[in-house]
Amino acid sequence: MAENRIALVTGANKGIGLEISRKLAQAGVHVLIGSRDKARGDEAAAVLARDGLTAKAVLLDLDRPETIADTAEAIAADYGRLDILVNNAGIFDFADATPSKASIDAVRRVMEVNFIGALAVTQAMLPLLRAAPEARIVNLSSALGSLTMNADPTSPYYSQQFIGYNASKAALNMLTIQLHEELRGTKIKVNSISPGFVKTDLTGYGTMTPEEGARLPAEYALNAKSSGGFVEPDGRSPW
Repeated sequence: MAENRIALVTGANKGIGLEISRKLAQAGVHVLIGSRDKARGDEAAAVLARDGLTAKAVLLDLDRPETIADTAEAIAADYGRLDILVNNAGIFDFADATPSKASIDAVRRVMEVNFIGALAVTQAMLPLLRAAPEARIVNLSSALGSLTMNADPTSPYYSQQFIGYNASKAALNMLTIQLHEELRGTKIKVNSISPGFVKTDLTGYGTMTPEEGARLPAEYALNAKSSGGFVEPDGRSPW
């Protein structure tokens, strides 16, 4: 039941992550707000607490592996399992660009956080997810991670050529596909969710609010009936 479930949302002290946390908490889930700045995480938890929601901040910096290990150990000690993992933390670097112009340092940093960081968190949390009666993993992807859309001149995303960011989301989609296969036969469901074109601190522009963007990821975190999908608000996204 939702009242007993434990969720970890990475990068959750603001933006879509905070709004996903709010929606999960409104459904009765005990939410752990992963934040690389513990003070900001505590502030976010306090915001939810003022609305009567249950949330707790945990220090989780995808650039610092020790914080991932410490968080997994703390969840194991406090709860013994994890029911929901939302890999939301991600960055965008404005030095990213087309393949001929992108800063290699920027590309490396984006891949390190958006893909390798998500993989590291997932590996650390899998034993806890396996310990749950059934569990959900939601990877926050993007239409920019679709190889099909990147290759289609008629797609609105065709001109958005950021080799680091787009590749990081394509890699995250590969994580979803391979996890789905590896976890076949278990009660863990994993999906890539493209929330839509959301205005956040990541880019500074968009057509949706974080609250609107949080709807689909929260829905799949709470109630996913299928696994191995790449889904956007209008339906399934092409890989």
